[in-house]
Amino acid sequence: MKKTYYFLTFICFSLFIFWACSSKKQADLIVFNANIYTVDSSFQKAQAFAVKDGKFLAVGSLEEITKNYQSANQVDAKNQFVYPGFYDAHCHFFGLGKAMQGVNLVGTKSFEEIVNKLVDFSQKNPDKKWLLGGGWDQNDWENKAFPNRDTLDKLFPTTPVYIVRIDGHAALANATALRLGKVGEKPLMEGGQVEGGVIETQNGKVTGILIDNAMRLVSSVIPEPTEAEIKQILLTAQKVCVENGLTTVNDAGLSPKIIEIIDKMQQNKELKIRMYAMVSATREYVDYYTKKGIYKTDKLNVRSFKIYADGALGSRGACLIKPYSDDAKTTGFLLSQPAELQANFQLIANSDFQANTHAIGDSANRIILDMYAKMLKGKNDRRWKIEHAQVVDSIDLAKFSTYNIIPSVQPTHCTSDMYWAGRRLGALRVRFAYAYKQLLAQNKMLALGSDFPVEAVNPIFGFHAAVARQDAKNEPEKGFQMENAISREEALRGMTIWSAYSNFEEKERGSIEAGKQADFIILDQDLLTTERKKLRDTKFIATYIGGEKVYENK
Repeated sequence: MKKTYYFLTFICFSLFIFWACSSKKQADLIVFNANIYTVDSSFQKAQAFAVKDGKFLAVGSLEEITKNYQSANQVDAKNQFVYPGFYDAHCHFFGLGKAMQGVNLVGTKSFEEIVNKLVDFSQKNPDKKWLLGGGWDQNDWENKAFPNRDTLDKLFPTTPVYIVRIDGHAALANATALRLGKVGEKPLMEGGQVEGGVIETQNGKVTGILIDNAMRLVSSVIPEPTEAEIKQILLTAQKVCVENGLTTVNDAGLSPKIIEIIDKMQQNKELKIRMYAMVSATREYVDYYTKKGIYKTDKLNVRSFKIYADGALGSRGACLIKPYSDDAKTTGFLLSQPAELQANFQLIANSDFQANTHAIGDSANRIILDMYAKMLKGKNDRRWKIEHAQVVDSIDLAKFSTYNIIPSVQPTHCTSDMYWAGRRLGALRVRFAYAYKQLLAQNKMLALGSDFPVEAVNPIFGFHAAVARQDAKNEPEKGFQMENAISREEALRGMTIWSAYSNFEEKERGSIEAGKQADFIILDQDLLTTERKKLRDTKFIATYIGGEKVYENK
């Protein structure tokens, strides 16, 4: 009798377990034992979530998820910190991969160091037809004057050399490169001016420094990469980005050819990262895409144009209302005539596309804000952006709110420029530069990016710069113009849901919520509580796009 009782008890227990398990919903992935920042509207935290078909199925407590869902693929987060996949709202993804094929000049402390790097690269790569590189910044050198081409002419008499300044708005070319670009010993116009740029001269001789539109004279004759080379460039950039927790990148200025290759690679599952492509706003490309219309897939979103108003502060190409404090002869310049800008904006306004305009100087920002105002006519949901919004006069700030214009800013620009920006702008004007808190107040929103490869890819550096206003050495001790620091929650939103909103993607991703695409990352530190000086030590443990693990720190 006892044996029968025990047997029946065992059967009942087994049936209960089977019923309990079978009643659970099947998931493709369960992440548990996690400190999850959902970054939803109420900034809730969670302990676990389930993923199915590339989307979050449910988010909640450990008990809720393990009680209702099962999966053969489970990740014990070991109480580490989970965030929505990070956005970079303004970067140069293709440019990063391309730059990594040349000479890395970031962090060089003198022109002599640059020369040594170029010689070393040339010796190791004797088959290179052009010697290309980028990342130098004369503001970091003891001699802060622009370099000239004399040494490059002697060392590379037959090989064209073209090295781009860190901001991408100036370059140094040797005599061979200048000759190929048909830049002679005499400037094209009096004073070295070209339309929207400068060919620098000294004592009537071209120094090799080309600023903004003058760069095209040489860059346009550099051989284009083949399709195979383009694919390798994209894969190289992707590797760096996913290792740094980026799941969506906004590439600020692409041609249709590159966009089509990206699309093909994403469709073939070669390229996993999601892309918000800003089309370079040439008249040809604007005509092509406004007729074609918005193009969107699961991974690619083509619905915006990248326009340049002016250049960069470091090369004095940013367009200012009053002259530069360290060069009273110039106020910088616009890269296009106002009539050309206006015509482009009108075409974009008549379409469903978004305008994203690079504006650094206070004059450029005023001109673009006023042009936007004519097109947007008050409150709207066009989500047009000002990229950088670096120096904005106080009387122009309210225009962001009046016309629902989104500032897309890069916090590490502030901490890279803070040591010399005051020389360019003067003590009063610099107070209205990198004014993230004031810009945030306009629409209660900022889109945050890095502008890589101008700055480092790592988004934690931008987070730290935004909240601490300090550089990699945690200097200055009390932060730079701390009245414009933003909170940690605001910075996290700027790297996730606000950037998603700026891309019309807030219903798809940007937060960890049921129904959204399962893009998330795991970090070893809590960005909301870790001591400021230790933020940049944060390690990326894993990156997931659509529930698929695309990077793991082993």
